Amino acid sequence: MKINLYKQIEIEPDSKLAWIRLSLVFVVCAIGFIGMWSVVMIMPAIEQEFDINRSSSTIPYISTMMGFGVGNIIIGKYTDKFGITKPVVFAFICLIICYFFSVSSTNLIILSLFQFLLGFSSAAFFGPMMTDISNFFEKKRGLAVSIVASAQHFAGAFWPFLLDFYLKDGDWRNSHIFIGIICTIIIPPICYFVFKMKSRIIPKDEFKNFKNSKLTLNISSRHLQIMLMLAGIGCCVGMSTPQVHIIPLCIEKGYGLSIGSNILSIMLFCAVLSRIYFGYIADKIGPIETLLLGSSLQAFTLFLFIPFTDLNSLYIVSILFGLSQGGIVPSYALIIRKFLPANQAAERTGMVIFTTVIGMAIGGWSSGKIFDLTNSYALGFLNSVLWNLSNVAIILFIFVLYKKNKNKLLSR
Repeated sequence: MKINLYKQIEIEPDSKLAWIRLSLVFVVCAIGFIGMWSVVMIMPAIEQEFDINRSSSTIPYISTMMGFGVGNIIIGKYTDKFGITKPVVFAFICLIICYFFSVSSTNLIILSLFQFLLGFSSAAFFGPMMTDISNFFEKKRGLAVSIVASAQHFAGAFWPFLLDFYLKDGDWRNSHIFIGIICTIIIPPICYFVFKMKSRIIPKDEFKNFKNSKLTLNISSRHLQIMLMLAGIGCCVGMSTPQVHIIPLCIEKGYGLSIGSNILSIMLFCAVLSRIYFGYIADKIGPIETLLLGSSLQAFTLFLFIPFTDLNSLYIVSILFGLSQGGIVPSYALIIRKFLPANQAAERTGMVIFTTVIGMAIGGWSSGKIFDLTNSYALGFLNSVLWNLSNVAIILFIFVLYKKNKNKLLSR
């Protein structure tokens, strides 16, 4: 992938070129983020091929999430120092190699190692990309960041349709080869144009010291970072249960793999819409308020999965869940970008995302384990609701501090 660094185009914030770049980045992320979703789609095939139980079949998923979390920190730190180009090139190469070579996996451990690397490479298309696009927008920053983040769910929504031909027969190996070919064909030419576009340069001293936390929050950067990381665990334990287990749940209920894949796709398409309109909301009311709203709605819709388990109800509740939870993760990036030092934004966002994937891993595994013990997902969803409420409590505390300090500033 040859990149001409001497013919870059400087883009003004919120300009037409900024929106063009955002569109190209969305496509790249939607394709590159398949590393996070293919593991969910192949779980039934893995469970059957390796003759393992439901909780064990989530091990590759857990490995993927851990790789994703570690990748967001390491790649985020590298992005803060050197920009987005090299991390994306590295991630792209790693992604292709892993998909082509993962077909040689003969047991769960080898497959899990490949999945760790797939998660690591997918990280470049999430936290670092959200931080990068925030440099191209000011007035519509929340919307722009949310659009990039929505590529995560868009990938989970459209890839199942492309892979259904292979996965309906349990042929996960050919699906991986197909993914590798698609990524090889599409990503390089789009990245060529993306890398030519750069944002208006912020003076180094201004960038180093830029943060608004003293103006709007009466809390140290360290304490805010810790609270956001703890909140990330709670919300994503809840978020993971429907996303990871909706297909196994549908199979268990006798609805079949295709129905489960369709419900997952619809859920994630709704999450795409959710992330976009929550980004618009964040620009209007602020990221803390948006996070509190999204997390509260997620907890409510998670509870609905407990009493409503017939097919029509699953469709409806999954749609409501998708529409409610999409704005949560982008809000963390917006809070960090607004209240913490800008030159540490990618790394700090990566640290929060790392804890969110710990939550996703805990939620994915614990729901499977609870099912193995009870032969039911009811307690698994109840467990997710309780974790989600811990997130609501933390964000509510931050919101109270924010409003209290804001009122003090207004009264001066």
